[in-house]
This record gives sequence, structure tokens and C-alpha cells, in this order.
Amino acid sequence: MPEAPPPQLTLSIVIPAYNEAERILPTLDRVLEWLDQEGRSAEILVVDDGSTDDTCGVVRRRAESDDRLRLLENGENRGKGYSVAHGVREASGQWILFSDADLSTPVEELLKLEAGRGDAPIAIGSRALPDSDLKKRQPFYREMMGRSFNLLVQTLVFPGIKDTQCGFKLFRGDVAKELFARRTIDGFAFDVEVLFLARKQGHRVSEIPVVWINDEASRVDPIRHSLKMFADIVKVRGRHRS
Repeated sequence: MPEAPPPQLTLSIVIPAYNEAERILPTLDRVLEWLDQEGRSAEILVVDDGSTDDTCGVVRRRAESDDRLRLLENGENRGKGYSVAHGVREASGQWILFSDADLSTPVEELLKLEAGRGDAPIAIGSRALPDSDLKKRQPFYREMMGRSFNLLVQTLVFPGIKDTQCGFKLFRGDVAKELFARRTIDGFAFDVEVLFLARKQGHRVSEIPVVWINDEASRVDPIRHSLKMFADIVKVRGRHRS
């Protein structure tokens, strides 16, 4: 009698990582503990983006004791958008969550995305809704730059969404693979492009208020990365006009 095929994973968690040797182990331990508590059938894909520290070594050593962990390597620094797309391409779950390596939005907030998405195939965490819970805020200048960026996004690309940049988003697996295969932006503005493509394809996006805790060790350079993000979002419409 032939063996039954293994059950499909219900969840893949994609975590892009660049020079996260100090933070990645506590993050992985916390996520794995939560998965155990919830009884989830899941995998965690850490995508290393050409780190120059021991990020890969830390993940490999942890993966030796837990086969739910997988390390993917870009080989060189390609950008956050490229890293998330790499993870999505390799993911096996029916649903795919991507989360920042610092867990600024705790993994437990996934329950809010699942409960609040309705029948939408995409649910995104938001720091900009009335019920969003910012436990530790960004410095004033970062908040102002973020608000300016979101205003530009709503004006030029994606009206109706208050926060496209929170690093905590849930996609139905097939939808994620479809959208990320068409992504062209490798940097931090990839979220805008993917959500723009989702709307063009008729996929509903639910924006859900979540807990968010600012990490003072953020890898984002507020000037250099913001200028690149502004340039990228201006190009989004032109790239996907047809």
C-alpha cells in the first residue's frame, strides 16, 4: 500500500537577515517556542543577505537541533526585497508570513492578522491605525520621515493603506509566489511594489493594527535608504503600467 503524502505545512515564516548574529538566536528561540505552544505545522526560513558577521553560523548551529529551521543564502548583499522574495520562492507553507529579524512586531501578533483578514489573501500589520499599539516609538525625525513616505505612497501608488512598511505581513502561499515573482525592487520599498501588484491583480489587502516596539539598533539608514525608497516608489507605476 503506497504511503500517504506528508501533510502540507500550514505556515512558512520568512525572516530576512543581514548582520544579525547577535539578535537572530533569541528571535528564533522565541518563534519556535510560540510555534510549539500553538501546535503549528510550520517552517522558518532565514534568508542571509551577505552578512559579514556570524549570522549564518548562528542559524546553522541552531538548525542542527530543529529541522523546522532552514538557512538560505543570497551569497552577497542584494537587499531586503530580494531576500524576502528568495524566502517566498523556497517556502512550502499554505500561508507565508514575513517578519523582521528583530521581532519589532511580536510573532504572537500573527493571530491578529489571521483573525482580522476575513477572506482577504493578504493581511498586513500596521503601526498607523487607531488601535495600533506602539510600545516604544521611533525618534521624532524617523516618525516624520515615515509619515512623509506613507503620504507619498498614498498619493502616488497605494491610496487607502496607512502603513505599507511594517515588517509583518501574511500572504496566502500561492498569492505570495505570484506577486513576488513579478517584484523588481530589491530594496526596502519592495512592500509598496508587491502591494501595488496585489491591488492590480484584484487581491484584497486587510490592514490590521498590531503591537510594534522600536528597535534602536535598526539597520535602516534614515537618509540614504529613504532617498532610494522615494526614487523606487516613483518608478512603480511606470514599471507595471500594463
